[in-house]
Amino acid sequence: MLRDERYQFVLDYFRQSMPHVTTELQFGSAFQLLVATLLSAQCTDKRINMVTPALFAHYPDANRMAQAEEDDIYDLIKSVSYPNAKAKHLVEMSRKLVCDFNGEVPSEMAQLVTLPGVGRKTANVIRAVWFGKATMAVDTHVYRVSHRLGLVPKTADTPRKVEDYLMKHIPKEDIPNAHHWLLLHGRYVCKSANPDCGKCQFTDICPKLLKNSKL
Repeated sequence: MLRDERYQFVLDYFRQSMPHVTTELQFGSAFQLLVATLLSAQCTDKRINMVTPALFAHYPDANRMAQAEEDDIYDLIKSVSYPNAKAKHLVEMSRKLVCDFNGEVPSEMAQLVTLPGVGRKTANVIRAVWFGKATMAVDTHVYRVSHRLGLVPKTADTPRKVEDYLMKHIPKEDIPNAHHWLLLHGRYVCKSANPDCGKCQFTDICPKLLKNSKL
């Protein structure tokens, strides 16, 4: 199967089975989405959704969080991964939003990545989910599934290379959904240690099952 045919097969399935999809993180504003996404690094969305209601009750926007101290934030997020570093980033990020952007989350990549704790993946999530831009956030799930399904070549060995390759081969109108399609497939089916191949709709085309496959 040619790679273009592989993309067609995968995308057709997701378009039909998951036409409306978005992040599983819970939020009520661009700022809250940014906070939740920053917190979700190396942590489950389920855990983040348990933490953010109390956090947002105390600090619903950048102006309020900018007035907090790191210890205040830490007490509310200590059950997530790397709480010390994330508390520091949240306070510094909020203060920079207030100082440089009047408390509003910017929509452009160059501005977003100036915020403490915000890298390219987080910025792409914000741009796609909140601003509706055709951007592809590549997390560990998207990276893994893209390789396992043969959507990207072995030479796409960094998140940025995977992002660029996917952006070239996925139609613009599908890109905001495609991040979630691949992420959710990786989270619930094509899991890292124990992929549930019995539930996978792509077993007929999966390189993992091909003869002499090294996957």
